Amino acid sequence: MKAFEIMEELFSLTSPHDYSKTCDTCKSGDPEREVTRVATCMFATPAVIRAAAEWGAQLIITHEPTYYNHMDLETDEAQACEKRRLVADTGIVIWRYHDHPHFTKPDVIVDGLLKKMQLPADIEWVGELTLTRLRLHRPMTPVEVARHIEEHLGLKHIRICGARDAACNRVSITVGAIGNLVMQELCEAESEIVLAGETCEWAMCEYARDAAELGKKKALLVLGHVGSERDGMVRTAELVQERHPEIECRYFECGEVYTYTD
Repeated sequence: MKAFEIMEELFSLTSPHDYSKTCDTCKSGDPEREVTRVATCMFATPAVIRAAAEWGAQLIITHEPTYYNHMDLETDEAQACEKRRLVADTGIVIWRYHDHPHFTKPDVIVDGLLKKMQLPADIEWVGELTLTRLRLHRPMTPVEVARHIEEHLGLKHIRICGARDAACNRVSITVGAIGNLVMQELCEAESEIVLAGETCEWAMCEYARDAAELGKKKALLVLGHVGSERDGMVRTAELVQERHPEIECRYFECGEVYTYTD
């Protein structure tokens, strides 16, 4: 099966949307290449590229950019050029899978997160990009929710802003870096715990802190971009494998971007 055929099949799972300006295009390599092994990842870091090549992958499906800009536009910046040479030396095809999974019902990325997170709750698929709301089966504090997520997702540290010890019933999920949507959800009167990947401290984090100091039951949990979305790319590997058992498919972990002192 050729690389572009695998991607077209993934794209066919999505809901109607205007993809005329999508970033989900082939970034490196020959889209006609025959594929027997597929690697999925959050970021195609040099370590991921080398590991996938050593494993024998012909195709890497990545959720986020490889060359430091949203559309992976080719530039003459030195490090981007060095990375392109690394990819070219492996012969691997790199394809972005970002817009389509988020506009699939259910959202492939959030679906993978929920399956791994195993937070006891009823799910409401809102339908707006990445936004999902949960009603917890029992009240939990933001600290309890954060600990549960750290344990199930293997995250090092989740940052908590706002009313950390208030018993809450509602959790809103906004993965990745959807800043306006995070703020919009924080401003919803009924929202209590909002999960985000990346955020803006001076706006959203301070909003959550002020809300708590004004007596509101409101908290923002910041998981990190990788932590909030990587299980969606695990799910992507499963989707390919389920449809094509003859193709080996494996998720490659890039790790969180931050390291810590402990």
